[in-house]
Amino acid sequence: MTVDSSMSSGYCSLDEELEDCFFTAKTTFFRNAQSKHAPKSVCRAAEEPRRPPTLQEIRQKIDSYNTREKNCLGMKLSEDGTYTGFIKVHLKLRRPVTVPAGIRPQSIYDAIKEVNLAATTDKRTSFYLPLDAIKQLHISSTTTVSEVIQGLLKKFMVVDNPQKFALFKRTHKDGQVLFQKLSVADCPLYLRLLAGPDTDILSFVLKENETGEVEWDAFSIPELQNFLTILEKEEQDKIQQVQKKYDKFRQKLEEALRESQGKPG
Repeated sequence: MTVDSSMSSGYCSLDEELEDCFFTAKTTFFRNAQSKHAPKSVCRAAEEPRRPPTLQEIRQKIDSYNTREKNCLGMKLSEDGTYTGFIKVHLKLRRPVTVPAGIRPQSIYDAIKEVNLAATTDKRTSFYLPLDAIKQLHISSTTTVSEVIQGLLKKFMVVDNPQKFALFKRTHKDGQVLFQKLSVADCPLYLRLLAGPDTDILSFVLKENETGEVEWDAFSIPELQNFLTILEKEEQDKIQQVQKKYDKFRQKLEEALRESQGKPG
């Protein structure tokens, strides 16, 4: 696959304080890891028919696709029934990504020779990728969603775990924009072929992989340590807040007791 360069125990007794004592970290982590053992040889899609298309059917679909493609980005069929073509991926990442510090951008030579510049240094830094940038990929009909995500991250030397990201297909229906998360075993080029070249009908979006669950083994040791540091700080802040409230409450009770003891019975 090639990539086109155009492109953060308290003390409780009163009912109203209970919620303050049972606090949770506010940091939301963004992924329910997809299966790590999904077979690469199986390419699925929501629209895939039960019977695999014949070579003749594929040829007809590609011919129809190429007649509608106006930007010289048609698909090419091989003798073995596989085919190659282009997809465009919109980047909608709202969180910073981690990259090697002090490394020059990857050149075409590096990409061809598969030079892993990220492995040349242990230093890391974070930055935001341009929101809604569009990256063009030249892929095969057998290229999976997992491989597309890994290819994009490698292109930009992003060292974050690929499980933190997910590829979505964006469609329009009844005036609404719909997003559907793709499986790691889906084949984006097959979806592109079915939908045709019009990106208003179907487009691909790379987003954070956000679900309600956390797959802890997808994090690196430094990330987990940083998360524990954040939790410990939040815990200490919350304990101090609760203690201050009860210190003030105790002070008022003691003052009231002294006043009552000083009065004649």
